[in-house]
Amino acid sequence: MIITDQHRELQRTVQQFVQQELNPHVDEWESAGSFPIRDVFKRLGTLGLLGISKPEHCGGLGLDFSFEAVFLESLGAAHCGGVPLSISVQTSMATPALAKFAHRDLQDEFLAPAVCGEAIASIAVSEPGAGSDVSAITTTATSDGDDYLINGSKMWITNAPQADFFCTLVNTGGDKTHSNKSLVIIPANLPGVTVGEKLHKLGMRASETAPVYFDNVRIPKRFRIGDEGSGFLLQMLQFQEERLAGAALTLMGLETCVTSTIDYVREREAFGAPLLNNQTVHFALAEMQTEVECLRALTYRAISAYVNGEDVTTLASMAKLKSGRLTRSIPDQCLQFWGGMGYMEETTINRAFRDLRLTSIGGGADEVMLGIICKLMGILPSRKKSNS
Repeated sequence: MIITDQHRELQRTVQQFVQQELNPHVDEWESAGSFPIRDVFKRLGTLGLLGISKPEHCGGLGLDFSFEAVFLESLGAAHCGGVPLSISVQTSMATPALAKFAHRDLQDEFLAPAVCGEAIASIAVSEPGAGSDVSAITTTATSDGDDYLINGSKMWITNAPQADFFCTLVNTGGDKTHSNKSLVIIPANLPGVTVGEKLHKLGMRASETAPVYFDNVRIPKRFRIGDEGSGFLLQMLQFQEERLAGAALTLMGLETCVTSTIDYVREREAFGAPLLNNQTVHFALAEMQTEVECLRALTYRAISAYVNGEDVTTLASMAKLKSGRLTRSIPDQCLQFWGGMGYMEETTINRAFRDLRLTSIGGGADEVMLGIICKLMGILPSRKKSNS
């Protein structure tokens, strides 16, 4: 991925927004367990940052995904993970399929207000018994003339308490798990839609997460994205952007872990000398920074291929896997160098340790990424054929 002057201008805009509009308030938002999402999204929408790669007819900038990635990477410099997560749900998880596969009327009704920050979007796929295993969802959409009746529940839904609509994966009939699903838009204000109590999480505390329940929710079939039965495929394609976004979003957070730790161990003395002087410490930090640069190179390569129209399932899965691995190892190693201070919640490394841990789970667990990679490498064990 080549960074042009246009990309750098976008970087400067996002960096300024993070420094002036987000970081001064992060501690307050973390304590409150929420942030003023409508106000923040409206300001992002005014700057054009919620529709970087979205169609111009919906108010987007119509740029390619490399610009979206630069935005997300720069957003990762926020002093918490929850706010960037909520923003990335809006830009890279709940709206890609709507932007690429929905008919124009549906885009005008839901995508356009999301791009300008007037509507909050949420992606509703996971269920209590179906997290990474998307094929196992049980939420149903039963045909009733020109409408669907939606019944079921979704779990761990980011932005749910404030959402105006949910991009929702449902079963629309048949027993073939890869062809019986559809993606539909469900407005949050319809009768039968209930958002449960906010969930209390290990990290990402500034973002609001809750279960969502659907009880005979009636929606017109025109709220469906793409053809009936194409939902699994469309969600897999949507996952490509989500996983690339997830990798890009972690880069600055990982760098902050390293740089903040360098600053701390340079000042912290142990046995009469700065802790940084210990070879074990400065070698480890050098290796961590090297790993971050390797992740950046892989992520940029995957994004370039995606922009060029290539199938990046393998590369996106690898970037997601590697980011998940590093967001577990680097904060843990860095926190160790902070000693007792790292165990205190008010430190940046403590928050990173808690927030970044989600990367290995959300959008497909590490083990799912490994399964995808093995399948595409052709090295999964063959299944024995039944004699019956």
